[in-house]
Amino acid sequence: MRLLFLGDMVGRTGRTAVFDRLPGLVSDFKLDFVIVNGENAAGGFGITEEIFRLTLDAGADVVTTGNHVWDQREALQFAPHEERFLRPANFPKGTPGRGTGLYLAKNGARVLVSNIMGRVFMHPELDDPFKCAEEELAACPLGEQADAVVIDFHAEATSEKMCFGHFVDGRASLVVGTHTHHPTADHQILNGGTAYLTDAGMCGDYDSSLGMDKEEPLNRFLSKVAKGRFEAASGPATICGVSVEISDRTGLAEKIAPLRLGPRLEETIPAFWN
Repeated sequence: MRLLFLGDMVGRTGRTAVFDRLPGLVSDFKLDFVIVNGENAAGGFGITEEIFRLTLDAGADVVTTGNHVWDQREALQFAPHEERFLRPANFPKGTPGRGTGLYLAKNGARVLVSNIMGRVFMHPELDDPFKCAEEELAACPLGEQADAVVIDFHAEATSEKMCFGHFVDGRASLVVGTHTHHPTADHQILNGGTAYLTDAGMCGDYDSSLGMDKEEPLNRFLSKVAKGRFEAASGPATICGVSVEISDRTGLAEKIAPLRLGPRLEETIPAFWN
């Protein structure tokens, strides 16, 4: 199975780049399953129902989120009835929406996707992500109810992300970090067969501060006084993510490689796509 995960869409320029490029990627490279993190898609803060639906129309099978999931208050209304929209699974019991879902890929595989948020340097601080993962994996184990398992681990600290990857190694097909908006170069397959990447990066304008127009963040570092609001940068976007080839027999990773398409970073397409 060939899977693509795209990092956080940031603002109009980020989501437009995804909407423009994703349909061609799906058809040209015969992608079986696509996950997109959309938590910064609406002006850099949250996601609307319209943007969520447009992301699905572009070729995403599931949209994950993170700490900004409720920044657009309408998300509280559509989350409960949209099965392909995920918020972190370790929100307290009773929170609208779902954090995990089982989906059917184009090749017929059953794909469990779980969106879990870390706790180190994160706000709000949610329930224990390790315990949450244990519960989700026990409820739908790889090789039994699920043919593949993907976890979007939305977290700040690289140590927490890496330990989480080792914690679920051999029980998930892919653990990919989101939230920090810059792609890391540590894509690898762990000892137990789980593909891992500390951060997928963002789909947004990299001539920025984490996808936001750089003037106001820079001002706050220099003066410690806010002059205005953070606004999403509007320059040409680079889309970043990671692709994994997953064994149809074991559900574990066989290949992993980054994807970067756009004007700012060095472009790369997974060699195994060709």
